[in-house]
Amino acid sequence: MQSLLYLISSMIGIYIWVVIIHVIISWLTAFQVVNKHNQLVSSMMFMCDRLTKPALQPIRRYMPDLGGVDISPVVLLLLLYFFRNILHEYWPQMG
Repeated sequence: MQSLLYLISSMIGIYIWVVIIHVIISWLTAFQVVNKHNQLVSSMMFMCDRLTKPALQPIRRYMPDLGGVDISPVVLLLLLYFFRNILHEYWPQMG
């Protein structure tokens, strides 16, 4: 059981990094720091978008319009940290 809980916690940690990378890449392309037409950048954008869109879409549906500012990744990160902390709270020996 410990191995399964450790795997879930690790996967949540990896997904947290995917969301952070998605936000950074979207900022860099929005401010034209990196070129969207670069194959590496476009493939990373595509991968991050495909991985985060299913989790961000329901959050965006219920978020109010804040004038072009998307805070749904922040909400998703808070939820992911919350779930990971729940795992550590109920199974503290997990480390």
